[in-house]
Amino acid sequence: MNGFGDPATQLAFAVHENRGVFALLLGSGLSRAAEIPTGWEITTDLVRRVATAQGVEEQDDWAKWYAEAEGKEPNYSELLAQLASTPAERRAILHSYIEPNEEDREEGRKIPTLGHRAIARLVQQGYIRIIVTTNFDRLMENALREVGIEPTVITSPDSLQGAEPITHSTCYILKLHGDYKDARILNTDEELDTYPGTYNAVLDRIFDEHGLIVCGWSGEWDHALRAAIERAPNRRYPMFWASRGDLRGHGAELCSARKGVTVSISDADAFFGTLVEQVETLAQSQRRNPVGVDMLVSRAKRYLSKPEYRIQLADLVAEEVERVISRHDQDDMALHGPVGDDDILRRILLSEGVSEGLTKVCGLIGRWGDRSQISVVVDAIRGILNYANDNQGGRVIYIELRQYPAVLAYHACTLGLQYAEKWSELHEFMGLEVQNKRGRSERLLDVAGPSTWEGSKKELWQKLPGMDRRYTPLNDHLADEIFVSWGAAFLPPRVPLADLTLLNEALTAIRYLEAAGLEQLQNVKANSEHGRNYIWAPVGRAGWSYDYQERVLPRIVETDFRKRLADGGFGGGSEDFISEALENYSRLLANLHWR
Repeated sequence: MNGFGDPATQLAFAVHENRGVFALLLGSGLSRAAEIPTGWEITTDLVRRVATAQGVEEQDDWAKWYAEAEGKEPNYSELLAQLASTPAERRAILHSYIEPNEEDREEGRKIPTLGHRAIARLVQQGYIRIIVTTNFDRLMENALREVGIEPTVITSPDSLQGAEPITHSTCYILKLHGDYKDARILNTDEELDTYPGTYNAVLDRIFDEHGLIVCGWSGEWDHALRAAIERAPNRRYPMFWASRGDLRGHGAELCSARKGVTVSISDADAFFGTLVEQVETLAQSQRRNPVGVDMLVSRAKRYLSKPEYRIQLADLVAEEVERVISRHDQDDMALHGPVGDDDILRRILLSEGVSEGLTKVCGLIGRWGDRSQISVVVDAIRGILNYANDNQGGRVIYIELRQYPAVLAYHACTLGLQYAEKWSELHEFMGLEVQNKRGRSERLLDVAGPSTWEGSKKELWQKLPGMDRRYTPLNDHLADEIFVSWGAAFLPPRVPLADLTLLNEALTAIRYLEAAGLEQLQNVKANSEHGRNYIWAPVGRAGWSYDYQERVLPRIVETDFRKRLADGGFGGGSEDFISEALENYSRLLANLHWR
């Protein structure tokens, strides 16, 4: 994730793109702005109060004095018992440290801070579901209740029994050091050296299944917590560590071991405030009103159901094309704008947001439409390509990105056609002629296919969160993120989208190779000892995914399936050509250096 923007922006994109994936690890730094003391600060102040009551002079280091005087580390519970003999007295002492009085409230002390409230907004919107904290105040719970969320709160191993499971909780808070109203809060090195087995089991699950955002915790104390993070095997999701100044000591070692990203911050309030603003901005820019998109899809379904609605369907799609073009015509999408990584990512998100409705409708038409209705999709793609190509110059990358909505529409339609097994219509659709940006005629698959589009350059799409090391970042983004969500509008539930995508790529390769002809394919294979043994064809995820060889290819080579493809026009109607094209494709995949 090193290819774009600053670490704070990386984090915002990661949280936005992976809703519910990240857990928070919060330390005392979060509550410090509310003037809430840490557990150790309360313990050392209790030492002071006990010693002062016994006539001891003021000390520079009360913890050191206590250790020398008593021969052991200060213990929170023992000190509290010396100061108060009844539960009511003990609660009163604790309340003076944690709970605000009237003066505190007027001065804004000991109440949820901007940081707490920003986190509550992230929870409310579903971006964060799990909070692990070493704090024993209730500011986080109070901030959540202010926005109508009642969290599941674990304050001791006992409270784990019968608690709502993590998967069923809107917000799950694990308070590792306990709660200030429970005298069993943890403070000393010995207390923090190991956790009960039940705690370790919960932590192991959290750290294995989630990314981690750390704020307000140095990593110097809490040895058991540090050990839990170190032993977590998962590296699927990143760690972000917010730090005031340079992260040092155990924290730096832990972050480095987890290949984490350090985010420099001024304070927790500013950090979480900025994060929630960035995430909300991304959410607003990526999608129009979901209700509007759902209504659009419903209208398209109605128009597809009867041939007499063909004009209404064409008008509906034309309106969406105009919406896409109008958005790309606005000043913030100008072709001569700055080309920083954040600028590029912002344009991608905006382009996807305005294209969502059109893309879903094109997928519906592919699956359910007839040839006359599919021609509406072709007109839409041509309209977008003509708009993108009609320019007076600008940044090449931005000229190409104006074609992106056409790529989305094309891909959706091919997936719909493919799922419906409309092989003849799919073959025809792929081969329709359109103009490229140089004004020359090319097949639709050559201009708008995800693996052939000139804007599909790896170095561009690797800028997306989590795609920095992907071989086929655009194809992966479409299969794993975009169409996982959007495909639900035109494909059945739980359709194996990964296999559908790999089959789409293989069919694209067969259709692409038709331009070479059977004889040339056979000659390349026959002369392989004296040169390259394949003719190039578009390669996508099949270039690295062994699922193609194991699941998709066996289906294509079946006699019945090959015959249906040939009857639909693939391979020029020749099953032999399809077999030769697939063999050529397999040799091509075997020669890729990054397999």
